[in-house]
Amino acid sequence: MPAGLTVTGSTASSVSLSWTASTDNTAVTGYDVYRAGTKVASVTGTSYTDSGLSAATAYSYTVRAKDAAGNVSAASAAVTATTSAGGGTSTGCAATVSLNDWGGGLTATVTVTNNGTAAVKGWQVAWTWPTGLQISGSWSADVARSGQNVTATSLAYNGALAPSASTSFGVQATRTDSSAVATVTPVCTATS
Repeated sequence: MPAGLTVTGSTASSVSLSWTASTDNTAVTGYDVYRAGTKVASVTGTSYTDSGLSAATAYSYTVRAKDAAGNVSAASAAVTATTSAGGGTSTGCAATVSLNDWGGGLTATVTVTNNGTAAVKGWQVAWTWPTGLQISGSWSADVARSGQNVTATSLAYNGALAPSASTSFGVQATRTDSSAVATVTPVCTATS
C-alpha cells in the first residue's frame, strides 16, 4: 500500500497531496485517491491536487495502489487537511493593464483572469491615479473614484469566471495636469 501520504499544501478551495511510490510483484499502474472514503481521482503519479473544495473545512484522504493485474492495495494511513478561510483577500484573480497614452488623455484596457482553482462569482480591481487624471468614461465595469483611489467592479454579465477564464474592461481619462503620470498597478480581488 502507498506510504508517506502527506499534505503538501492547501488553499481556500484545494488540497495538494503526495505519497511514496508503491512496488509489488506486478508493476504498479496507478493510484486511487479517496476523500472521506469516496474515490475522487485515479492518477498515475504520486501527487494529486483536489480542487473545488469549501473554505475552512477539514477533509480526510487515503490512497490505494493498483497494478496491471487489477489488484488494489489496502488503503494508506489517512491524513486530514483543512482548507484556509476565504475572504476579501482572495488571490483568485489577477489583472494586467494595457495603456494607450496620447498626452492629453489615455485609455487603460484591463484584463482580469481567474488564476485560482475554483470559479469566481465576481471581481473588483483597484488602483490609484493622480488627481490630474480625470475619468471621462468606462466600459464593461462599474468604475468609481474617491480621491486618488479607483475601483472597477464586475457587472452581472462578466463577473463569473471559470478557472483560467478572463474578461476585459476599460477606462478612459483626460489629463488635466500635464505632469500627471499614468501608471496602473492593479490589485484584483475575487468573490467566490
